[in-house]
Amino acid sequence: MEDNVLHIDWDVFHFLRPELLWLFAPLIIVSIIVMFSIKEEVKWAKVIAPHLRPYVIQKGSEKFKKIMQILVLISIGLGILGVAGPTWKKYELPEKTLESPLIIALDLSQSMMAKDIQPTRLERAKFKISDLLEANPKARIALIGFAGTAHTIIPLTKDYKIIESHISSLKPSIMPFPGSDLDAALKLTDSIKSVTTAPATLLLITDDLSENNFQQLQNFVNQGNVTVHIMPMNTPSGSEIPDPRFRNRTMKDADGNTVISSLNTLVLAKLKSIKNINITSLTLDKTDMQLLATDIASKVKFNEEQDETDQDWDDNGMFLAIPFAVLVLYWFRKGWVLFSMLTILTLNIGCREQGTPKINKEKTAEKFKDLWYSKDYQGQKAYNEGKYAAAAQFFKDPVHKGAAYFKYGDYESAIVEFKKDSTAVGKYNLGVAFYKNGDYLQAKNAFEEAIAINPHMNGVQKNLDQTRLVLSELSDSNLDKTMEVIDQGRADNIENEGLEDLGGGGQEATEKDMEKERKEETTQTDIVKAEELEELPDDYDPDKQPPISAQKILLRKIDDDPALFTQKKFIHQVKIRKMKPKNNLTKW
Repeated sequence: MEDNVLHIDWDVFHFLRPELLWLFAPLIIVSIIVMFSIKEEVKWAKVIAPHLRPYVIQKGSEKFKKIMQILVLISIGLGILGVAGPTWKKYELPEKTLESPLIIALDLSQSMMAKDIQPTRLERAKFKISDLLEANPKARIALIGFAGTAHTIIPLTKDYKIIESHISSLKPSIMPFPGSDLDAALKLTDSIKSVTTAPATLLLITDDLSENNFQQLQNFVNQGNVTVHIMPMNTPSGSEIPDPRFRNRTMKDADGNTVISSLNTLVLAKLKSIKNINITSLTLDKTDMQLLATDIASKVKFNEEQDETDQDWDDNGMFLAIPFAVLVLYWFRKGWVLFSMLTILTLNIGCREQGTPKINKEKTAEKFKDLWYSKDYQGQKAYNEGKYAAAAQFFKDPVHKGAAYFKYGDYESAIVEFKKDSTAVGKYNLGVAFYKNGDYLQAKNAFEEAIAINPHMNGVQKNLDQTRLVLSELSDSNLDKTMEVIDQGRADNIENEGLEDLGGGGQEATEKDMEKERKEETTQTDIVKAEELEELPDDYDPDKQPPISAQKILLRKIDDDPALFTQKKFIHQVKIRKMKPKNNLTKW
C-alpha cells in the first residue's frame, strides 16, 4: 500500500470519477462565506470590552474555532478528491482457466477400405483411436466423420466409453454421399471448437492429401487457436480401392483405369513445414498414440488473461477520506459542524441531480435508494418479494443474477450468467438451467463437470442419472418411420367371433390347421407397436388423440448395430440442413 501511494506514475494519473470534482465549486463558495463571516465577527467584536467578550459572544477559544473551520474545509476537500477516484495503477486480473478440446476427424471415404495397411486403412485407424482413448489425453473429445459431407458422430465429451462404443461400427456405407471433402470437415471442426476460446487440437486421420488439401489446412491453422496432428493412413506404394457395389472388383476412373490411392509425400513434406501442423507417424504398437495423448494432456489446461476494461484501475482515493471520516466522529456534537456537513451533503445531491435534466420521480427515488442500499441488497429484497426480473437487473454477482433469471424463467440468460462461475456449484446450476431449457446434452456435460470438481456434492449424481435417462429416450435423428398401431396385412385377417382353442401349447401345427383362415382377436389396450419414428403420422391430431407415452411404445426390433442409427442420423441431418456434396468430388 505504501509503495503504491508514494510511487505515483504521473504519466497515467487520472480520476475514475472526474465529474465529482465539480463539488469543489460549492466548497469554494462556502470557504469564501466563512472568511467573510470571520471578518465581520472581528469588526463588531471590537466594540465589546476585551474582558467581557468571552462571556458575551464567544464560547471557548476563538483560535480553536478558526482552526476547526479550516480543518473542516481541508477534510472536505480531501474527501472530494477521494470519492473522485485518483488512480495511476491497474490491479492484476486473475487468469481464467479453460479446457482445450480435442476433435478427431476420421476419413470415411471408400479409399479407407484399401488393404495396403492391414487389415484395412479404416480398421487400423479405429485401432489407433482406441489406443488414444486408452492413453487418456484428459481432454474433452469430439469425433466427426467425413466423406462427401461431414457429420458429428459424438459431440465433445469426457465419457470415452461412448466414443469407443461407436468406433467399431464406422464404415463408408453409413455416409450419405461418397467422396472426401476435407474442407467440410475443417468447417465442422471450427464450429465445434468455437464453444471455447481455448486453443483446440485436431487429429486428422485420412489417406489421400492433395495440393488443394494443403491450401485448406494452411488457411485453417493460419486462423490461429488450433494445432493439427495429421496421421496419414496410406503408403507410398498405395493400393487399389475395392468397389462397394461388386465383390472382388476395384474402383475405376472415368477412363476405365483402376484407381490407385497412394501417399502424396510431396504434400506431406510441405505440411511439415507449416507451424502448428504435426505429422504423426504410424507405428505398429501404441507408442504413437501414447506420445500424442501425453502431449495433449500437458496442454489441456489453458490460462487466459481477461480483457482489460476501464474498471480495472485501482482506486487509490480511499485513504484521502480518512480525515473526512475522523470529522464525522464529531457529528454527535451540537453546533456548526453538523450544519456544515448537512449543507455539503445537500449540495452534493443537488450537483449529482443537476447533470440529468427532467428526471422522473421513479428515477429520483431509485437514486435516493442507492444512497442507502447497495445494488445487491436491493436485488435480494426484490428477489424475496418475488420480483425476479427486477432482482436480476439489480444483482451484480453472476450467481445471484443467474438465480434471479432462472426463477423468472429466462433460462438462456441464466445460462449466460452461470457460465461465469467455474465452481462445482456453478456447473451444477448451469446443468439445471440447461435441463430446464431443453438442452439435455449440455446439461449432462455440466453435471459431469460438477462431479469432476466435487464428487461428493449432493444431488448432482441424481440429476445426472435423470438427464441420461431423458437422453436415452430421445434420438438426435428422431425416428424415421411413422408410428404404426396395426401391422400391414392385418387388414386381410378375419375377425374372430369366437374363442380360439389356446390349449396344447408347444404342439406343431398340422397340415389341416395350416389350411384354416387366420383369425385375430380385438383387445382393448393403449400399448402400441412402433418402429423408429422420424415424425408423427400425418393423421395424428393431438387435440383429439391423447399423447403417446414413451413407456407404452413397444419397439418391434432393436438393432444391435449402432451403424444403422448413425446412418439414419446422417441422412436426417442431410435432409434437415439441405446438405449437398461438392460437384468436383471423386467417388472414392
